[in-house]
Amino acid sequence: MEDYGEKYSDASLWEKVRTFAVRAGREVIEKALVLYYCFQDPETPKWAKSVIAGALGYFIVPLDAIADITPIVGFSDDLGALVMALGIVAVHVKRQHQQQASEKLKQWFGDKRDESWPEP
Repeated sequence: MEDYGEKYSDASLWEKVRTFAVRAGREVIEKALVLYYCFQDPETPKWAKSVIAGALGYFIVPLDAIADITPIVGFSDDLGALVMALGIVAVHVKRQHQQQASEKLKQWFGDKRDESWPEP
């Protein structure tokens, strides 16, 4: 995934999310946001940021293993890459990263609570 890290930038991530948030769905966007906020944290080590940049870069690239415009399954490979990255860097994902992602999701998708992040 490191090669995809070169494709990562804040601007390209926000453009991808803005364009495909509804089609990608809440779960994909949630994972991307948690990784994004973990990446932004100065306490996250460089090796973890490299993994995160690779996963977010993969998410950003429009032509990947399964094209994002493919109905139903178009973001399944992106979800897989994001989940894999979360598993690798999980020890560095803080409650604040999860809360920041939840707040952004509420703004974009409404107040539907995602049960995967329990209350503090």
